[in-house]
Amino acid sequence: MKLWSGRFTSKSDRLTEDFNASIAVDSRMYRQDIKGSMAHARMLAQQGIISHSEKDLIVQGLEEILKEIEAGQLQFTVEAEDVHMNIETFLTQKIGEVGKKLHTARSRNDQVALDVRLYLRDEMEEIQKLMLQLQEVLLDLAAEHLHTIMPGYTHLQKAQPLNLAHHLLAYFEMLRRDLERLEDCWKRMDYMPLGSGALAGTGFNLDREYVRQELGFSHLTRNSLDGVSDRDFALEFCSFASILMMHLSRFSEELILWSSEEFSFVEMDDAFSTGSSIMPQKKNPDLAELVRGKTGRVYGDLMTLLTLMKSLPLAYNKDMQEDKEALFDAVDTVKQCLLVFAPMLQTARFNKARMAAAARGGFTNATDLADYLAGKGLPFRDAHEVVGKTVLYCIQNSNMLEDLSLEEYQQFNPLIEADIFTYLDVKACVERRKVPGGPAPERVQEALEEARQWLRRKSDEQV
Repeated sequence: MKLWSGRFTSKSDRLTEDFNASIAVDSRMYRQDIKGSMAHARMLAQQGIISHSEKDLIVQGLEEILKEIEAGQLQFTVEAEDVHMNIETFLTQKIGEVGKKLHTARSRNDQVALDVRLYLRDEMEEIQKLMLQLQEVLLDLAAEHLHTIMPGYTHLQKAQPLNLAHHLLAYFEMLRRDLERLEDCWKRMDYMPLGSGALAGTGFNLDREYVRQELGFSHLTRNSLDGVSDRDFALEFCSFASILMMHLSRFSEELILWSSEEFSFVEMDDAFSTGSSIMPQKKNPDLAELVRGKTGRVYGDLMTLLTLMKSLPLAYNKDMQEDKEALFDAVDTVKQCLLVFAPMLQTARFNKARMAAAARGGFTNATDLADYLAGKGLPFRDAHEVVGKTVLYCIQNSNMLEDLSLEEYQQFNPLIEADIFTYLDVKACVERRKVPGGPAPERVQEALEEARQWLRRKSDEQV
């Protein structure tokens, strides 16, 4: 018999039961549901709403149910609809009528609002750890490649030389912002909704503050209507997840390009590559491609939640049962991608010689020639034109800038002197860029040290 069947005179159709049930999705929240129920039972006893002996029986029963679920001894059923009613049914079967008192002064509406927050809080801690591990890999690689010269790109065209460490630290900064977004999401999720009831609170003298402290929340929700109908924290998480996945996708795209024969900047380890079923020579960066592909999946999860919530009147509506599938998928996908990305990157082998050779092509030092002339007093716009004509001359004669003689240079502008040859060396070009945030090795070393200190603080906060 349904726990809500008193109002009804006939049984639910089997199609209704299957369509209405969410247990296949929300069963993963059983730990959080039991944890919230224990805190609720203790509060009910403290307030004299149930006896302490009843509380002890309920808590002991819930502890046993938790062990039995994890041991595979209990099976959830569609008939009980969701994780909340399945566990309540288990409890009543185990301890009898006292089990029915657990739901006093509580609705499934505020119960699920609590469970989702508790679940997401646990998962966000795991995601934060995985992000910090990936950032650690980035810092180790950057330290290893402080002097690995490579071309930087705009429009996927060679632009200016820099070092691989600087390039890797750009992704560190993206992940730093992602982590800050996750922490910011946590702040607005850190509100305890239990006690909101179905929508209008309850007439029982609850101690919500006691439950808040028991469950480790920083604040109480301030409005019972909002307490049961708010899913902003889930939207914010999926927004964070989408931006994080966008960053991982951009990095994946570069690894995919760089591992092609045309670039040959990197070779992915065999353990993180796959082959072809027909072409025996192939070594494909499939894991990076899957991360890139799964990014669209997380975007879809965000759009699902935004579309789901956009027209819902206050307070709870059954539509909101659909929030968990998208949210859980975003959680699972982000964790899966972070788990594989760190070792995939850690084992990649970068081709220093190929990168350096590529940096010497494509006139990546052309801006430095313009800067050289500007430093001699020529207005930059005039210098820009001079260098453009010089580059065109090189292209027409199959030369690079460093191949020209001093006489050839001076036919374009007499301010160019013999020191131009050391000035245009790509290593010197990188070393000269000492502006804060620039790629000069000394600046990158400073950025590395700051990043390690920041990462150490974040890791300590996790402990």
